[in-house]
Amino acid sequence: MVQIALYQPDIPPNTGTIIRMAACLDVTVHIIEPCGFPFGEKSFRRAGMDYLDQSMVIRHKSWEKFLSAKPAESRLLLLTTKGARPYTDCAFDADDILLLGRESAGVPDDIHALADERLLIPMTPETRSLNVAVSAAMVLGEALRQTNQFPPNQFPTGQ
Repeated sequence: MVQIALYQPDIPPNTGTIIRMAACLDVTVHIIEPCGFPFGEKSFRRAGMDYLDQSMVIRHKSWEKFLSAKPAESRLLLLTTKGARPYTDCAFDADDILLLGRESAGVPDDIHALADERLLIPMTPETRSLNVAVSAAMVLGEALRQTNQFPPNQFPTGQ
């Protein structure tokens, strides 16, 4: 299953929104600590609190602990404004992990270099970046579409 990894997130509402989205789409979220906020329900009150019990969140105390837990067959796809390849040109695999950096700083150069792919979201040249939760939703949606991993439709056909 496609998964999401958040590298040292520092804005609780964005993390909560991503956790909520992942709960709705049956996707695991890896939180690579340290976070820039106390991790828990209080931090996610508005964005995702009522979805914490339905979500699959795995916390890793460090980047090294995350890497040691990551399955060898899973590619690490970094979403970055420094990427050269649009995410729309990527052929996603069913066990890919989408890595998103800190809202304030992205990921360090050594982690950037370790990614199997560095993907960007095409934007107008006058803009800097999208919100991390919006970016996660766009790319996750495409990855789930390509790998046929969306949850089954809960509505009858034609509605």
